[in-house]
Amino acid sequence: MVALGIGAALLFVMLTVSGYMGHRTGVPFPVMSRISFGIRGAQIPALVRGVVAIAWFGIQTYLATKVPSVMVIALAPGAASLEGTSFLGLSVLGWICFVALWIVQVAIMLYGMDGIRRYEAFAGPIVLFTLLALAVWMLVQVGGSIAFSIPDPLTGGEMWLHILGGASLWGVIYGTFLLNFCDFTRSAPTRRAIVRGNFWGIPLNILFFGVIAVVLAGGQFRIDGRVISSPTDVVNTIPDTFLLVAASAALLVLTVAVNLMANFVAPSYALANLFPRVLTFRRAGVVSAAIGLAILPWNLYDNPVVIVYFLGVLGALFGIVAADYWLVRRGRIDVPALYSDDPAGPYHYRRGVNPRAVGAFLPSAAVAVAVALVPGSRIRSVPSRPWWSSPSPPGATTGPR
Repeated sequence: MVALGIGAALLFVMLTVSGYMGHRTGVPFPVMSRISFGIRGAQIPALVRGVVAIAWFGIQTYLATKVPSVMVIALAPGAASLEGTSFLGLSVLGWICFVALWIVQVAIMLYGMDGIRRYEAFAGPIVLFTLLALAVWMLVQVGGSIAFSIPDPLTGGEMWLHILGGASLWGVIYGTFLLNFCDFTRSAPTRRAIVRGNFWGIPLNILFFGVIAVVLAGGQFRIDGRVISSPTDVVNTIPDTFLLVAASAALLVLTVAVNLMANFVAPSYALANLFPRVLTFRRAGVVSAAIGLAILPWNLYDNPVVIVYFLGVLGALFGIVAADYWLVRRGRIDVPALYSDDPAGPYHYRRGVNPRAVGAFLPSAAVAVAVALVPGSRIRSVPSRPWWSSPSPPGATTGPR
């Protein structure tokens, strides 16, 4: 909970700062990045953000297939045999669930940003009620007494190293949103609305769902001494089929909500920005979803080094854009000039590319990736599939991922 609290506080500050940029300019991220990288150079951060989102959309959809798999086997136990046959690295049941979930997300996306907004409003209460009910059910199972630690817990400096590492994980998970949070705040009526939304969506929301996670993990450990890595592990233990299916459906709703917000909007804007004459927001969303399917994302997820490469460069991009906006320009932006190809314009630089931004990005991204890959720099006890990624971080529906 301390790790969650520290991470939530950092995210609240960073996302509020990023959100102000969108509110003041009213432009999406591909246009916002033109301030630092230039009219044409902005394709670099937009493309990087889009590629990460497309890959993560596929990965998140793959992780979500565990939930409908549980539902299908609960309703039709004979379907378990489909888990034994695989094709291109995924079981037949996994393929069925993956494609079905992919179609559902594309269908929602076809209604545009308004469709995504409506789905988020629908998903939030359902997830809140279901996971709260799941926590109450767990408390009843253990008689109100949960385990608050495992045998021989860490203490002292090593404990704080893990706490700070856990807090940093939240910065990584939500780091994708730091870049393109302006996509959502560009239409915010006031700065106060951004602060209010972030406060309810991040610190309070994360800590509330953190309590639920502690109850679920501590209760399951009290029952069988097992440290769970996903809410799905708890759902699997529910003896009543109806309740199991209901809980699985809520987790599925949560995963789709997170995926749409975090991994559909950014690549749709990025691809539409790259090919404005061919792609609209909806068409770009379909293209990005198709790529997310074609890359066979389960192979990416099984290679942690690939994820490090994906996420390591995002912090460098956010640092450049935010520092240029707040420290160098102090928020003074000529918005109409962001849409001008005039060689004399303030954001044209050299042939539309700002060499200083590119020169800052390459070494900083290289350092970020190198540090992440240095042996011994990672926390060894972090599970290979932590609870926040399988299928989705609890509490991520009402705030950014």
